[in-house]
Amino acid sequence: MSSLARAASASPDALQRRDFDRISAYVYKECGIRLPPAKMTMIEGRLRRRVRATGLSSLGDYCAWVFQADHLEGEREHLLNAVTTNKTDFFREPKHFDYLMGTVMPRLRDEGQRRVRVWSSACSTGAEPYTLAMLLDAFAADRGGPDFGILATDLDSEVLRTARRGIYAAAMLDPVPTALRKRYVMSASDPKRDEMRIVPALRSSIGFAQMNLMDERYPVGDPMDIIFCRNVLIYFDKPTQEKVVRRLAECLRPGGWMFLGHSESITGFDLPLKTVSNTVFQRI
Repeated sequence: MSSLARAASASPDALQRRDFDRISAYVYKECGIRLPPAKMTMIEGRLRRRVRATGLSSLGDYCAWVFQADHLEGEREHLLNAVTTNKTDFFREPKHFDYLMGTVMPRLRDEGQRRVRVWSSACSTGAEPYTLAMLLDAFAADRGGPDFGILATDLDSEVLRTARRGIYAAAMLDPVPTALRKRYVMSASDPKRDEMRIVPALRSSIGFAQMNLMDERYPVGDPMDIIFCRNVLIYFDKPTQEKVVRRLAECLRPGGWMFLGHSESITGFDLPLKTVSNTVFQRI
């Protein structure tokens, strides 16, 4: 018996491999994310919360219940929220922000562009779009840069609720430079809460919306000047990665910039993009 099978049989309420396979196939179909068997223990832990929330008695009961036709649609959002990963930090992969503020924004300012449209396409709990908003607002105020608007989207409705509130544990704001923290972050009135909140003016500069990157079209309106899609492609297989990046590129104006995660590659894909820096691309 394999170690995976032994682990599955060790507990009467363990997630069974057949149920894991069914869930992973459904998740792949719905949002393109591959869940290899190595993720089985992680998924089991996350689904236990849904077992409790639905009032069912076991993981086996939940898996049987969730795939009944009259339950699946109502549970779909909760199931996908439970299994998706939402790792995020303020100023994550800072070299991207160095390139944005050192090359992209000065060029747009010098070209006389009055407003910049930016899309954070996998925004999680909001650290990336708020990082962008801090930088772009400071650039507009201090260096005569263009005005801006940010669209921030994610598949997970729970993380979007957190993002809209803009309230974070104080330690999560540690990577934010002191000057920007003083300018754009408020401390809780009760110091025991150890929380901080993004100021209202910055929160209002971002529009948050739910979006699935598996959709055939991305309804983002006019072409974007800048798209961030970082550290989400790593969860897709190669054909899905190429489809997603192509659809993103279709939303980018000619000459616009796309930022991918530092561990992600589009080498070998037939896309209208050229490399201008490490994991930074420009629409041809």
